[in-house]
Amino acid sequence: MEIRGLCPLLGVFDMPRSVRFYCDNLGFEIHQRSATYAVENGTERFHWAWLKRDDADLMLNTAYDEGQRPDLENPMRLAAHQDTTLYLGCPDVDGAYEELKAKGVSCKPPQTAWYGMRQLEMRDPDGFGVVLQWRAE
Repeated sequence: MEIRGLCPLLGVFDMPRSVRFYCDNLGFEIHQRSATYAVENGTERFHWAWLKRDDADLMLNTAYDEGQRPDLENPMRLAAHQDTTLYLGCPDVDGAYEELKAKGVSCKPPQTAWYGMRQLEMRDPDGFGVVLQWRAE
């Protein structure tokens, strides 16, 4: 059996907000997406996106169908995401911290884990963990 790559799928509350987080802050690009179902305040609404950056793939899907999304996020749904984390390889974790801090992304300074990985932790808009990491020298 041969397996190549991994592409997690995350359910998101607000697709444009999530796409902005991953594209504007982490440099992903939309590789493919579903059709626009509405335009609100000049922002296209769509249900699914496949994002790519180098060898990293990520899919996002709206957690609610059209017309079913509540006005406010459910705090229990956000809390349930606390145990899901995406680990992304990043050779310059400290440089990434400075870049993200300049963009206003909430994250603490990088730390080196006991197992030798330099890590920068943050949360995406839906509460999923995102860790940029690389072997500490």
